[in-house]
Amino acid sequence: MHDITILTTVAAFICTIAFIFWRPQVNEAIPATIGAIVVLLSGSVTLNDLGTIAETIGGAAVTIMATIVMAIVLESFGFFHWAAEKVMERAKGSGIKLFWYTNLLCFLMTLFVNNDGSILITTPILLILLSRLKLKNHQKIPYLLSGALIATASSAPIGVSNIVNLIALKIVHMDLYMHTAMMFVPASLGLVVLALLLFVHFYRVLPRRLPTLNAGQWPLSDRDHPLQEERSPIPKEKRPRLMLGILIFVLGVRISLFVASFLHLPVSAMAVIGSVSLLLWRWYYLKISPRDMIKKTPWYILVFAFSMYVIVYGLNHIGLTDWLIRTFEPIVSGGLLQASVGMGALLSVLSNLFNNHPALMVGTLTLTQMDLSPLTVKISYLASVIGSDIGSLLLPIGTLATLMWMHIVKRGRVKITWSEYLNVTIRVIPVASCLTLVILAYWVQWLF
Repeated sequence: MHDITILTTVAAFICTIAFIFWRPQVNEAIPATIGAIVVLLSGSVTLNDLGTIAETIGGAAVTIMATIVMAIVLESFGFFHWAAEKVMERAKGSGIKLFWYTNLLCFLMTLFVNNDGSILITTPILLILLSRLKLKNHQKIPYLLSGALIATASSAPIGVSNIVNLIALKIVHMDLYMHTAMMFVPASLGLVVLALLLFVHFYRVLPRRLPTLNAGQWPLSDRDHPLQEERSPIPKEKRPRLMLGILIFVLGVRISLFVASFLHLPVSAMAVIGSVSLLLWRWYYLKISPRDMIKKTPWYILVFAFSMYVIVYGLNHIGLTDWLIRTFEPIVSGGLLQASVGMGALLSVLSNLFNNHPALMVGTLTLTQMDLSPLTVKISYLASVIGSDIGSLLLPIGTLATLMWMHIVKRGRVKITWSEYLNVTIRVIPVASCLTLVILAYWVQWLF
């Protein structure tokens, strides 16, 4: 391959990632698309490769978009504000309880929606809630930062909560059911460790007692707040029963995805059926036409995922994965514990250098070209997911979710610098990541 092709591909990748970091408020699909076009013109990716790429990410893209549609429908019903009300009620004026219920809310949001959606939904609601409670800036940070870290890391237990995880599943020929069977327990234990470490770190800052918000202050909406939210269209007396019904329906849809995977049926088809059913339910109940989905659905995510994979495919063709194979195959082939810790550490470093989306794609392509046993491939892939979903949180640039979170809290008038962010994550992320990787190795050994 010509030197000019290699240089152009590397430059396109570096410039794309640098622009996303430099201007996180700009739609990330724009620099990714420009970078993909440059890579295509350089010759490191051919027109025939585009068909392969489209087939690889197609099912994952449809699944994640269907999930996002469901989240938009839930927002129409006022579901997320209702959930926030319940969190405050359960906290009963305790700042300690609010910390734990906030993290639980963020965990469940990611499981029911996805990591990016969880950040976009929960962060504005928390900003409004904390503003109403009149907490000081340093008292808001424990709830906001811990919620963001838990929401992003919670995409590890089940592959369906993150588009890049779904794409990687396709590459290693692993179904969603097997991913969850091998990953749910160790990743969930890792999340518990992460939450405990965050609690210990923030314990002295957390307010012991919170002011009581009376019924007249709900739902969470405030004209003076920079992140204004709409009122729920559901009458208060009908809200509990309806919200419970919605929750059961969404849980049923999520379970159907794993059933489909176990039965080797298209997971994307079940996701589409669930989102369409919820859309029709909303049309019947709220008289809101599904046409608003055309405007509200973030279609750019499809463009971003496709474009980033084109760039990564180009890096693969110019020899990046060959170098990674030569360096890491001896480590990964040394046993399940070495495979888990080695690939997890690699993906953590790569994610914090140039974001977890391209990092996991590069890592997964590397795995498929190593001469490894089927079980070692599986545990190495799962370790890569832990590295890209948890280890990536060391720096704000590690994930798009944390970049978006930094932008949202800035708009919400909460000040947090990169050094303040790193002061927290450097104490909790390495420990949580390492423990999760070790637990994964022993859990898989026990299973098999």
